[in-house]
Amino acid sequence: MPLSLLALAVAAFGIGTTEFVVMGLLPDVARDLSVTIPDAGLLVSGYALGVVIGAPLLAILTAKLPRKATLVGLMGLFIAGNVLCALAPSYGLLMAARIVTAFCHAAFFGIGSVVAADLVPRNKRAQAIALMFAGLTLANVLGVPAGTALGQWLGWRSTFWAVVGIGFAALIALALLLPGRIPMKAGRILAEFKVLGEAQVLYAMAISVLCSASLFTVFTYISPLLSNVTGLGASAITGALLLFGVGLTAGNMLGGRLADWRLMPSLIGTLVVLLGVLLAFVATSFYVVPALVTLVIWGVLGFALVPLLQLRVVDSAHRAPNLAATLNQGAFNLGNAIGAAIGAVAITHGIAYQHLPVVAAGLTLSALGLSIASARRDRTTPQLSPDTACEPGR
Repeated sequence: MPLSLLALAVAAFGIGTTEFVVMGLLPDVARDLSVTIPDAGLLVSGYALGVVIGAPLLAILTAKLPRKATLVGLMGLFIAGNVLCALAPSYGLLMAARIVTAFCHAAFFGIGSVVAADLVPRNKRAQAIALMFAGLTLANVLGVPAGTALGQWLGWRSTFWAVVGIGFAALIALALLLPGRIPMKAGRILAEFKVLGEAQVLYAMAISVLCSASLFTVFTYISPLLSNVTGLGASAITGALLLFGVGLTAGNMLGGRLADWRLMPSLIGTLVVLLGVLLAFVATSFYVVPALVTLVIWGVLGFALVPLLQLRVVDSAHRAPNLAATLNQGAFNLGNAIGAAIGAVAITHGIAYQHLPVVAAGLTLSALGLSIASARRDRTTPQLSPDTACEPGR
């Protein structure tokens, strides 16, 4: 794998840390800004909606810009947004700062995943994407637990200042390690939006929304769940988040290999097993060891879906891969926002923390149904490969 993938992974680590770390700091943020925990949880939804809004906007604005300069510029926006988060004096301004930070997310992961896939042979594309996303999963292994511990020790604002430092390191890595000239496919961005009307692209993005909603319905409130139901203390919750991050990392690499092997059967099989794990979590959440084991397995399965779905979208929209990959990040984060909001509504209306996995299981079941329908459409609809689709007369 090219060394330049390391630069993308470092940037993904920073973006993943700022996206997820707030979930470990919900009680601290809520207490400091005088809001409820469900209100603080909406900071996750605000970030996710920023990604959704930023995805089409930045896809248009960056369509004809050099890839390296675009990725470096997006990291500059990321740094500025986190500075605003660290300085925000109120809940409303923190929400606005999170949205600004999120604007770079979809474009960076969308463009970055296409660049990563183009840097390696065709049979290694999903593994290259997974390696870039390994930075996102390592954020959960290292960034989120360390950021949570730092925030509990020195205050939640210190965590965002630490993320600013990560952002500068990522910007330097991108400037030094990415190739100076990265090939781009010519095309008109507005014309490329027509690709989004194709059935398989819509299927893939809808599945991405549902899978992310399933994950974040529970993950947004994992700290109060582990505290109130499992009975873990603050330091033990940090350790649990570390274990979950290990599961995410392992799942990300597993998903890359599965996608390069057999994409749709792997996607369907992963969703089936995930459905069972979520239902089991309802019972295991009351006991420390079973809860932690379930947490790790859930992390493996939940993030194995990411490279599977990202490659599925890129392949389905091969005539507009940068646009589709960017908008699929918007789809993932729309799911994050929906999941966090569903969790907030469920808790507000009296659903116990330990029953949130049941709600997530319903969303997973819907994703499974769409995946089966998409796979059946593959068998009944003639498909053009990305290599032949643009040949004259095809």
